[in-house]
Amino acid sequence: MTSPYQPPYTLSPRTVTLIARIAEAVGQLSVRLGDARDLRLRRINRIRTIQGSLAIEGNTLSEAQISAILDGKRVIAPPREIQEARNAITAYDRLAQWKPESAADLLAAHHTLMAGLIDDCGKWRGGGVGVMAGDQVIHIAPPAQRVPLLMEQLLGWLATTDSHPLIASAVFHYEFEFIHPFSDGNGRMGRLWQSLILSRWQPVLAYLPVETVIKQRQQAYYDQLAAADARVDCSGFIEFILTAIEESLQEAIRPLQDHETPGKTRVKTPGKTPERILALLADTPALSIPELAQHIGKSESAIERAIRKLREAGRLLRVGPDKGGHWRVLGPHMPKETH
Repeated sequence: MTSPYQPPYTLSPRTVTLIARIAEAVGQLSVRLGDARDLRLRRINRIRTIQGSLAIEGNTLSEAQISAILDGKRVIAPPREIQEARNAITAYDRLAQWKPESAADLLAAHHTLMAGLIDDCGKWRGGGVGVMAGDQVIHIAPPAQRVPLLMEQLLGWLATTDSHPLIASAVFHYEFEFIHPFSDGNGRMGRLWQSLILSRWQPVLAYLPVETVIKQRQQAYYDQLAAADARVDCSGFIEFILTAIEESLQEAIRPLQDHETPGKTRVKTPGKTPERILALLADTPALSIPELAQHIGKSESAIERAIRKLREAGRLLRVGPDKGGHWRVLGPHMPKETH
């Protein structure tokens, strides 16, 4: 049985190619993940997913701070941002409990994600809402009285569609943002629910940090949503999301390939922890603290201490902000610059 409601989109040749490449990458990632490493990567990717999704909404917590919250440690940051992170951690922990096509589960997830942040968490919005870009209104959502019916139609389509899960997840993401069913939290809910849909197809995608790639291209993300509204067709948004998924998969596969390749020093680097950090950052300056901890096999707090000592000794320099910046190794490990 098919739903009478059919979201407007078409599949381009590039979309079909992206589906094939993503399916191949998912297979590679599934084969390479071992049990012990799976747990470690799952934690790292969950942290990156949460940090990326919250950062899109203006949350300033770093991956290290979210890792500390996950471990129950005290973090000095705005209370609202800490609450957002705690809620997101709980929501992603409960991902396996929810069914993508269930309105009750979607409302329960919103309650989890927005608890303590808004008064009407877990309820459809009761008033009008728009999406702002600075001082400009870029989207006016449908009237509040239409939300229950529109969500019923969208979830009904999701339950009955024979579209590939990659397509269904991206279409749902766009349609959800168009409806904007909640007074707040629509962006992070749309990304959470897309992860849920994808995880039902391939469990390895449950914690794929697609949000990190979207954050790097945040303006393009909003541009594609606006273009889909203007064209009444979300094909471009589908391509954007599939490209982000493919890039996230390649980032997840790359360290596993290096781990398996003889002669590589990316995962097992001889020497003490500071020297191993310098060697890794000389090769890959954008590595985060959780990723360094994964490569070296040390705790994130140990990595933070070693980095602090390296910076005090003038052997390591941070270029740019915590999010989006990179490391520069000073001294014998400093890479040659090209012009």
